[in-house]
Amino acid sequence: MDHEQRLLDAAGDLFYRRGVQAVGMDEIRAASGVSLKRLYQCFPSKEALVEAYLRRRDELWMGSLTAYVADDGDGIPSVFRWLERWFTEDDFRGCGFANAFAELGAGSAVVRTAVREHKERLRAYLRSLSEEAGAEDPGLLAEQLLTLIDGATVTAMISEDPGAARSAAHAATTLVGQHTNPPTP
Repeated sequence: MDHEQRLLDAAGDLFYRRGVQAVGMDEIRAASGVSLKRLYQCFPSKEALVEAYLRRRDELWMGSLTAYVADDGDGIPSVFRWLERWFTEDDFRGCGFANAFAELGAGSAVVRTAVREHKERLRAYLRSLSEEAGAEDPGLLAEQLLTLIDGATVTAMISEDPGAARSAAHAATTLVGQHTNPPTP
């Protein structure tokens, strides 16, 4: 494994588990086994490392979600089954993007951009699933589903109850029905 990969593994674990501001570069160096000099050669600043962590987390998170949905084959309902599975993982600490934004978003354009790009990528994916489901307004449905996902994630983090995914799934089913079967006058 190369130095950058080891650094991102260590930073990803520490940042997600404890928060970005609580973790120093020396701690990442120690956890990765990479020298401080090499760390700064790979990532010239903590902000650069945080950005790389967020971009990598986006790839891993979205990759896991899209693979699960493709394998499960049930479109939008699969998203919420994946969420429940994620919420039951031992290391679940909520949305790493929202957490980083809450810590650094006001002062870091790099973090704001990385977080917003992740949310936009998720929104676009939900829009494609909404189109597949036959939604009359897939953009609106995608926005509503994103709100359900974010709300369920925060609820599961705070309550330590993965059932938030089931509640959100129920609401999503209602929304999909409203968007695909318009009421007749």
